[in-house]
Amino acid sequence: MEAREATGTGESYLRVDAIAKVTGRARYTDDYVMAGMCYAKYVRSPIAHGYANSINCDEARNLPGVLAIFTWEDVPDIPFATAGHAWSLEEGKRDVADRRLLTRHVRHHGDAVAIVVARDELTAEKAAQRVKVDWQPLPVITTPQAALAADAAEIHPGGNLLRQGEMSTGNVEQEINAADYLIEGHFQTPVIQHCHMESVTSFAWMEDDSRISIVSSTQIPHIVRRVVGQALGIPWSCVRVIKPFVGGGFGNKQDVLEEPMAAFLTSKLGGIPVKVSLSREECFLASRTRHAFTIDGQLGLNQDGTLKGYRLDVLSNTGAYASHGHSIASAGGNKVAYLYPRSAYAYRSTTCYTNLPSAGAMRGYGAPQVIFAVESLLDDAATALGLDPVDVRLANAAREGDKNPLTGKTIYSAGLPECLQKGRELFEWDKRRAECQGQQGNIRRGVGVACFSYTSNTWPVGVEISGVRLLMNQDGTINVQSGATEIGQGADTVFAQMVAETVGVPVSMVHVISTQDTDITPFDPGAFASRQSYVVAPAIRKAAEQLRDKILASAAVILHQLSSKLTLVNGNIVLTDRPLIPLLSLKELALDAFYHPERGGQLSAECSVKTMTNPPAFGCTFVDLTIDIALCKVTINRILNVHDSGHILNPLLAEGQVHGGMGMGIGWALFEEMIIDAQSGLVRNPNLLDYKMPTMPDLPDLQSAFVETQEPQSAYGHKSLGEPPIIPVAAAIRNAVKMATGVAINTLPLTPKRLFEEFHQAGLIKG
Repeated sequence: MEAREATGTGESYLRVDAIAKVTGRARYTDDYVMAGMCYAKYVRSPIAHGYANSINCDEARNLPGVLAIFTWEDVPDIPFATAGHAWSLEEGKRDVADRRLLTRHVRHHGDAVAIVVARDELTAEKAAQRVKVDWQPLPVITTPQAALAADAAEIHPGGNLLRQGEMSTGNVEQEINAADYLIEGHFQTPVIQHCHMESVTSFAWMEDDSRISIVSSTQIPHIVRRVVGQALGIPWSCVRVIKPFVGGGFGNKQDVLEEPMAAFLTSKLGGIPVKVSLSREECFLASRTRHAFTIDGQLGLNQDGTLKGYRLDVLSNTGAYASHGHSIASAGGNKVAYLYPRSAYAYRSTTCYTNLPSAGAMRGYGAPQVIFAVESLLDDAATALGLDPVDVRLANAAREGDKNPLTGKTIYSAGLPECLQKGRELFEWDKRRAECQGQQGNIRRGVGVACFSYTSNTWPVGVEISGVRLLMNQDGTINVQSGATEIGQGADTVFAQMVAETVGVPVSMVHVISTQDTDITPFDPGAFASRQSYVVAPAIRKAAEQLRDKILASAAVILHQLSSKLTLVNGNIVLTDRPLIPLLSLKELALDAFYHPERGGQLSAECSVKTMTNPPAFGCTFVDLTIDIALCKVTINRILNVHDSGHILNPLLAEGQVHGGMGMGIGWALFEEMIIDAQSGLVRNPNLLDYKMPTMPDLPDLQSAFVETQEPQSAYGHKSLGEPPIIPVAAAIRNAVKMATGVAINTLPLTPKRLFEEFHQAGLIKG
């Protein structure tokens, strides 16, 4: 599919940032260097739990080039929360404030007790190594079960239980017990890291005594502004956050990470620019990870394929600090409720602290873990009853007019049945499944399928607000300013297409300002929850309609016509009944608006909208794979994702999004896990050499397809797409492995080591 000039949504158009990125012209945080920049490095804990009894910084301070050293005694005694969520006016709904800039009570391997600022980065590193700390170890807790034991050491005051929650619909116990077949399962998913190409980095400076400016690689510049203000105890308006190009985030940068520290350091050092960057090893230890889930599930299925009910009991390991905490376990339960809405459903979740690196948001936000359990249970039940797994899903899948069983909200667009049918045909499911029956021998083949549902923002849990400003330039082109953040997902491109479609200009006449500056850009919480294209769209449409009306009103004066008789087509003013004859170009109109001696003025429009709808997206994954039992090796022969994301705004970008998510899903299923010593809490593989993630040679040909529905609640008919592609992949792979070998493996990832243990236990490998 070739990208070409477009005039609106539904067409493929080259990413507006593509040339800058592939030529190296795009400037990221580390590309900005200020005169007199100084560098900071942390003094980190070599133990996972304990206290720093004392600290001696004398040797480090004497190193030439060291400007200052700060310890836990020097930072504000203000606990703050780091999660990138909308602020709540209700105190009970706010994120848990359990962080300080530095701590004496270390809670994970790599927790920070001090920080060194020096003239150069190497000196800062050397000085940090010369800080002497006397450590008092405490018992290390690495599992939720140990954390919740009655005699467990307290990681935070008040205990290790962060939060619990329950949700249910229907008489679940009765429905499950009345089903023809009842199945139970125990599932475990690993701790993994985001591994974005650009590491965590930010720097800060002051231009006067009251305002701090921060440049940061973040997904959430407006939230960073608020949290930095809270962490330092200063007015939020005294903080300015600038977000340049971002080299990936995937949820890790949906936390406020090093920005508060950078702001604190510059405020203490007379406003000089201070940079705080994490090495790749530090990103593993001290940024964020994906939550490890332990899930116990029950599911009841009738012989005719009707899902009667299912129950999930989730135990979530949030690590040393709350970060997004319980919201991820809770969100996983909410998002899956749309999938099979006509069955009874119960979900209980518990989130607790342990002495692992802190877990936070990661692509899918709890849904991949929950879907892995649900789709594995459903597949196992279908297999036990001799039913086709696709037929079972078709019988129970959400359809238009169904209601979310938890909220009662109507599902207005639901293309999941069509996704399954389209995938069945494109994938040749029936033929491939028949070829995989009754296999013996070492080399075996299997096919698998799994489905998902996912929402398009955070409403009603979070306030969904987005602002957009449109400004016409002297040449008739349009600048778009928004607080919504481009982090690689293509948001800026579809924003340009939306503006172009509504105003009536080619996309090439729309310039989206990709750099956010909280002093300038309208408010938007940022890139998360697959929200931006959906939540920003109403503000774009309203602002674009306002600008279009102003353009036509101005043209009516120039042309001595009624504005109601004029319209915009491809950047030209035309009569509505003669659209092929240009009367006035936008460039001519703009020059008149700016420079006519009497009339006009710069044409602009601005709008801020709160969104109070949240439609679900749906889809499925089909996979065909081969297992070499002796080598415990999985080879994916073919994999296909089919998505209902409403109206597809840009088919080429949509395909790229799906391929990226599928690659991450394969990594989670087959390769990735942070290996953490159960006794010491030490991370054994905090680098990209020992942490195994798939690269291009490890991935098969990735295929995608779409079922386009029209979501009536959406400004442009679309729904979420950013996170969904990762969600069903692991379950589909697991189900295909089960079909090939007869072994249901409920613990991820399916590495050769795990396959060997499972195959040996099942008798497939002797000796």
